[in-house]
Amino acid sequence: MTAEQKVRVLTVDDSRTMQGVLRKALSEAGYDVIQGGDGVEGLEVLQQASPAPQAIITDINMPRMDGFQFIEAVRKLEAFSRIPIICLTTETDEEKKNRARSLGATGWIAKPFNAEKLVWAIRRVTA
Repeated sequence: MTAEQKVRVLTVDDSRTMQGVLRKALSEAGYDVIQGGDGVEGLEVLQQASPAPQAIITDINMPRMDGFQFIEAVRKLEAFSRIPIICLTTETDEEKKNRARSLGATGWIAKPFNAEKLVWAIRRVTA
């Protein structure tokens, strides 16, 4: 697979440790990973990315702009309105899952997560 064919994934998480875990898991699975440290930075990275990512993984609990606000902001941007967004969070509350879905999230994975499950989810939404 050449660099041009690699699926690009944007991860948005305020935890440096989680950023490292995500980069390692996704890079080893052959993905091109770009990252933002919170929703504000995630939006900046998304809008500057060329090519645009084919999937986004976001945390929910973050400073400045949380995952709900981030999903809502992404969905308002026409160029990115159809990119699959997977929430990766410690939250398991059904109400929060429903809120994320209503804002435009594609999927939900609880932390701690299984790297294979995450890769499977990315493959499913980018196929």
